Amino acid sequence: MERESMEFDVVIVGAGPSGLAAACRIRQLSIETGKEVSVCVVEKGSEVGAHILSGAVLEPTAMNELFPDWKEKGAPLNTAVSGDDIYFMPSAEKAIKVPNMFSPKTMHNEGNYIVSLGNVCRWLGERAEELGAEIYPMFAAAEILYNDDGSVKGIATGDMGVAEDGSHKDGYMQGMELHAKYTFFAEGCRGQLGKELISKFELDAGKDPQHYGIGIKELWKIDPAKHQQGLVIHTAGWPLSESGSAGGSFLYHLEDNHVAIGLITDLGYDNPHVSPFEEFQRYKTHPQIKQYLEGGERISYGARAITKGGIQSLPKMTFPGGLLIGCDAGTLNFAKIKGSHTAMKSGMVAAETAFNAVIAERGNDELTEYTPAFEASWAYKELHAQRNFGPAQHKWGNLLGSAYAFVDINIFNGGLPWTLRDTTPDYATMKPAAECKKIDYPKPDGVITFDRLTSVSFSFTNHEEDQVVHLQLADSSLPLGRNLSEWNEPAQRYCPAGVYEIVDDADGSQRFQINSQNCVHCKTCDIKDPSQNITWVAPEGGGGPNYPNM
Repeated sequence: MERESMEFDVVIVGAGPSGLAAACRIRQLSIETGKEVSVCVVEKGSEVGAHILSGAVLEPTAMNELFPDWKEKGAPLNTAVSGDDIYFMPSAEKAIKVPNMFSPKTMHNEGNYIVSLGNVCRWLGERAEELGAEIYPMFAAAEILYNDDGSVKGIATGDMGVAEDGSHKDGYMQGMELHAKYTFFAEGCRGQLGKELISKFELDAGKDPQHYGIGIKELWKIDPAKHQQGLVIHTAGWPLSESGSAGGSFLYHLEDNHVAIGLITDLGYDNPHVSPFEEFQRYKTHPQIKQYLEGGERISYGARAITKGGIQSLPKMTFPGGLLIGCDAGTLNFAKIKGSHTAMKSGMVAAETAFNAVIAERGNDELTEYTPAFEASWAYKELHAQRNFGPAQHKWGNLLGSAYAFVDINIFNGGLPWTLRDTTPDYATMKPAAECKKIDYPKPDGVITFDRLTSVSFSFTNHEEDQVVHLQLADSSLPLGRNLSEWNEPAQRYCPAGVYEIVDDADGSQRFQINSQNCVHCKTCDIKDPSQNITWVAPEGGGGPNYPNM
């Protein structure tokens, strides 16, 4: 049956910082010039912001450009950073404070704001609609549409009401086609459609493989006597150092006695026994961190992968008919542990490029002028200057890598005449389980530390019952046939939501069980599976987490 279709000048997939900034900028230009350019944004979450998770400390550079009057308009940037503390934690008991003068200047946060990025996106969505953009939450972009000449024609949203066996349930609704002169893909880290485009158009030719981390976060309400509004704390070292893994943590004091706490585990780790979720739970028991949480209450939980390869891994962002923007391409600045400002800028440059093309009556061609425009922006220059931070962390670890970054960034302003490379994909770093030390993670106490399934309930995740499993195995025999024997099936541990289990049946056999209803859409399985056997695809629109204030 032929699907219904709608026509727009620009279709944007994903209502995150890059996609919403692009929508706002196109509509601003349309209003300023009096030349109508229509914009549609599709978002798979139940509302704008439902799937957005980040630390987050926001650098307002892009916001200042997009909405110079954001304060008057009530943007939820309510907590200015008042202090920066950085600790190196050599053990489960000790913490050494690093003087600010010896930390990479990218870690200094004067002039920045601690925010709920989900609420910032909700606000940007309201501004986009006020400017005339159309936003459709609960519509998952499931398919890229191509013209006969191979250029991108738009996207199709997924069907609703399809049972796991493929049959149509009561209330079945066929997806809709959205056609555009240009389509922006702003799905965030490891976007399903972005992966297809990178492969189809070989956008990563000559680039390092993309690198990732898994960020696990909780929001707490703490004792007012322990709250220091505006304080930013970052740590490195324990507990990840015990397994030789890399990463770092954050604890941010927001308004109203809330703190955001999280751990980012570099997905290049090599010990298959590592569980990023349990590492995060252990992190909270360190005295330097636990002191803030005691007497407090956990409010919400979530997890999301981040792209951190930098410009060495940044694919070509243009192809016939569209653009990759934001974290769908990988514009996060890992040296700053920030990506919202660079994502927004990539979207704003995309908006200006596409707007000029549309009013020149172009369509579905390659916006080749985007690349020089983006490379001339402060966002690209920032990524270039700080390009060696991530590879240095991989090469020498957190301590020596940060020492290198201090010299590179603080003294030479990123001007050293070489570029460090990291050419091993994260999924290929894992050693056989028999060669690695097992990790005995303590049982949760239910007060400071928690189990996976209880935590998932605090993400308010929901998927409609009886729908097609959105975690697809290329070969169903591999989890037990290869992954279990070689790596003790690491999906049991790298997933922060308890989606993957090895189940022992009564007859003595084992099976690999996928609890897809638990999935928080972090994409870690798609990235880290050592057999590259798992593909994450969008479930029915509206499914997944419903993050409040994350």
